[in-house]
Amino acid sequence: MYLHGGSGNHGCEAIVNSTCHMLGEVPKLLVTNSEKEDRTYSLAPLCDILQEKKIAEHFLAHVWYYIWRALFHDPESFMRYRFGKVLGKNRSPLYVSVGGDLYCYELSKKEAIVANSTFNRAGSKTVLWGCSIEPELLKEPEVVEDMKRYALITPRESITEQALKDAGVVDNVKYFPDPAFSLQPEKIKLPKEFIPGKTIGINVSPMIVRYENVQGITLCSYRKLIDHILQTGDDRVALIPHVMWNHNDDRLTLQELYKGYENEERVIIFPDMSCRQLKYIISKCRAFIGARTHATIAAYSSCVPTLVVGYSVKALGIAKDLFGTEEHYVLPVQTLQNPEELIRAYEWLMEREQDIRTTLERIMPGYCELSGAAGQEILKIWRRETEGSL
Repeated sequence: MYLHGGSGNHGCEAIVNSTCHMLGEVPKLLVTNSEKEDRTYSLAPLCDILQEKKIAEHFLAHVWYYIWRALFHDPESFMRYRFGKVLGKNRSPLYVSVGGDLYCYELSKKEAIVANSTFNRAGSKTVLWGCSIEPELLKEPEVVEDMKRYALITPRESITEQALKDAGVVDNVKYFPDPAFSLQPEKIKLPKEFIPGKTIGINVSPMIVRYENVQGITLCSYRKLIDHILQTGDDRVALIPHVMWNHNDDRLTLQELYKGYENEERVIIFPDMSCRQLKYIISKCRAFIGARTHATIAAYSSCVPTLVVGYSVKALGIAKDLFGTEEHYVLPVQTLQNPEELIRAYEWLMEREQDIRTTLERIMPGYCELSGAAGQEILKIWRRETEGSL
């Protein structure tokens, strides 16, 4: 498993955790950007963990490979350095890209393309696992060519699936829900301020703040929503982070949101913990208003009515697959103009709370089972490459 940023992003952790359980006793190696993070949370018992080499931390290597790449027009040289420990005589027959939204961002898109080319050139098969791709991106010939190199692509929502097919990428595409739908929660002791079934879970990230078109509208909207919840009923509010990376830390945004509520016992803020523990907390919420994709997946898969404050195809596609439409279930942060919009979206959700919960309870068992079945597709390729048969 490669292009894993580290378990400080608990969505990344959830993908790898779920994938490891799908694959059973097959030997699994996670090549990670942050070994320390992955040993801190839930992954160490599930797979071997190997720190990838970071070229920026080695000046001479960085200079050498930069010159080499410039002279010989060899973009794969950086990847051969980065993943050198799992190439050559240590080459694996199968590499699984576990960063589901890599193609949503320009820098990681370039990394994914070059990594895929590197492993294919080495003679191995590759899998693009649980992915989302903006349809516009699949108009780029370089990206379409890259998609066709993968032995298997498992889009996690139907918008990406259709976009791949429209681009002529068909034979290697099989739809499955995100692997994290099958993640099992880990029970923890909840604080006394948290009342199961009477607490609204809230997640907001620095990422969506960057996508707002009206400066300050995101936190203003969330603050107005918290006030509305406190003033119109007796529900509690739980601020729940899901990514704890230094450059992209939900806790910073949530702490900013928490200002002014420090003495309000009905508003609590949770610390860092593993993806399974966070899922348990989210599963006990009455409803969930979330920005991070995998925080909302934790809610959906726990049959918690969920409103997504999103910005990309990930949020739109998953909601559409679950409910037949993204309207009312996803509020694009780019469209926020007035704080009342989030309150109205929340009220729409709560007016239909029981119907939405009933819908999720009906479809989620099969949906989660289908998510878990995706591992069989990896095992088919693994057996074909290692045993010469399916």
